[in-house]
Amino acid sequence: MPSGATAVDVRILVDENAAKEPHRFTQDEILASMNRIMKPAAVAVIGASNEEGKIGNSVMKNLVNGGFQGEIYPINPKADEILDRKAFASIADVPGDVDVAVFAIPAKFVPAALEEVGKKGAAGAIMIPSGFGETGNQELQDEIVTIARKHGVRILGPNIYGYYYTPENLSATFCTPYDVKGGVALSSQSGGIGMAILGFSRSAGMGVSAIVGVGNKADIDEDDLLTFFEQDPNTQLVAMHLEDLKDGRSFAETAKRVSEKKPVVVLKAGRTDQGAKAASSHTGALAGNDRVYDDILRQSGVIRAPGLNDLLEYARGIPLLATPKGENVVIITGAGGSGVLLSDACVDNGLSLMTIPDDLDAAFRKFIPPFGAAGNPVDITGGEPPSTYRNTIALGLADDRIHSLILGYWHTIVTPPMVFAKLVVDVVEEYRANGIHKPVVASLAGDVQVEEASEYLYRNGVVAYPYTTEKPVAVLGAKYRWARAAGLL
Repeated sequence: MPSGATAVDVRILVDENAAKEPHRFTQDEILASMNRIMKPAAVAVIGASNEEGKIGNSVMKNLVNGGFQGEIYPINPKADEILDRKAFASIADVPGDVDVAVFAIPAKFVPAALEEVGKKGAAGAIMIPSGFGETGNQELQDEIVTIARKHGVRILGPNIYGYYYTPENLSATFCTPYDVKGGVALSSQSGGIGMAILGFSRSAGMGVSAIVGVGNKADIDEDDLLTFFEQDPNTQLVAMHLEDLKDGRSFAETAKRVSEKKPVVVLKAGRTDQGAKAASSHTGALAGNDRVYDDILRQSGVIRAPGLNDLLEYARGIPLLATPKGENVVIITGAGGSGVLLSDACVDNGLSLMTIPDDLDAAFRKFIPPFGAAGNPVDITGGEPPSTYRNTIALGLADDRIHSLILGYWHTIVTPPMVFAKLVVDVVEEYRANGIHKPVVASLAGDVQVEEASEYLYRNGVVAYPYTTEKPVAVLGAKYRWARAAGLL
């Protein structure tokens, strides 16, 4: 400036690999490969085994017992038959085409086997083996990528648990099988996190379309998965655990495009210095500065989850909630203390508590006792019968100026937990039948019976939790963040 000075605070990150242009596939190329990988007609298991406890045996069992209807070819030069199926010494000996080869052999034998897989014309090589970049053996990892590129094969992994795609009854993994079908696709860079996803999904009854391990991401990464799930009619939401991004720019572009159609939830691990150090030794990830990642994720329109349970709860809850038509949130509670905590949670999650206009205030006051409060929160007090809950909730659903409802329940003998849960479902379904769809979440405070009531509410499309005011509001806040990013508000 001619008459002064400007102070600029700039942080420069120096990376000798930053100038290297990463290999990028077109969307058509990605879909051509990913459609064959996720919906294969034939799968070969390199290293299939009859021996219990071997990875090649578990993969075969999951494919066979999981109900996959395509061809399954065990590859093992030392066996004639595996799980009552003819075994082949090499994939070259398989009489038909092969879409996917699942590798269950030691890392040192992978390059030679991958050459044969490439010559066979497979679309995907699922690399379960460890012993590549995560152990410092980057040279071997680079070698298999070179071989794959030469033959047009896409590599998933290495260092992964495999993958599931439930619409095809496909469990190409050595982990436990999973067959509860639904609209949530999940991926993880970690096998342990993959099993946590599996366990949570089973316990919560959360139907999934896919669970995919990406491991070291030598080739296939989140961009490829997002491109497939974007056009997959079986997927309504994508949730991803990642330790790094191989190509931040490509991810940002892809995630932004996908987020406009379907919610994308991301748990970025390695956000601290110590976490980043652990990520490097785990999958060879260059976790990077968390502020940079935060910017990338925010600009991509994705929902960032602060922890693993948040990722899973967002994945479970967001698809159940109607997309809000505006920012006005109203709390209706039978417990004043819950109302205070729910209000705090709204602020923490970027939700806007509606300023109740006089006419609406008067309408609420018709249903609550004189010692209640008709502001926001609407405090109906604890000793009210079911009709008070029903009438105030119905008013909240009926008034066009209210866009979302948060319910706070207090366990009383006047309105027991299951009575509350059933009346909420009844009134919500009544308004849905009349074309009124608003997100409704609930926090239940009480004795252990509130657990069953919360499960009943969740099964019927009302995101509800016992013993917490934070979780239901966090899920609602996540839905709002997606709706805003997608331009729906």
